[in-house]
Amino acid sequence: MTNESFENVILELRRGVIVLAVLSRLDQEQYGYSLIKNLADNGLEIDQGTLYPLLRRLESQGLLQSNWRVESDRPRRYYLLSDEGRTLLPRLKEEWKGIVSMMNKML
Repeated sequence: MTNESFENVILELRRGVIVLAVLSRLDQEQYGYSLIKNLADNGLEIDQGTLYPLLRRLESQGLLQSNWRVESDRPRRYYLLSDEGRTLLPRLKEEWKGIVSMMNKML
């Protein structure tokens, strides 16, 4: 397997956890850059080109809410779990735990 193939497989694995990671960080309001930094501080590097389309999709699915604010002369869009997102997150966490348990048995 080439290094490029390995990197592609790693990206596929990571895509599966990004939604859960993002939702788990938005129990408190954050804007995009602060969320990228928060995820990176916790070991998950994600670039803007991945995050912002994901945030828009999650908002259109009703899992997030957002609002614009101007701070330090810069408009920022802040994201927060919606009520539906708060209801769904514990279910996703349980599903994740089940997947991890299953994979631990297989590996």
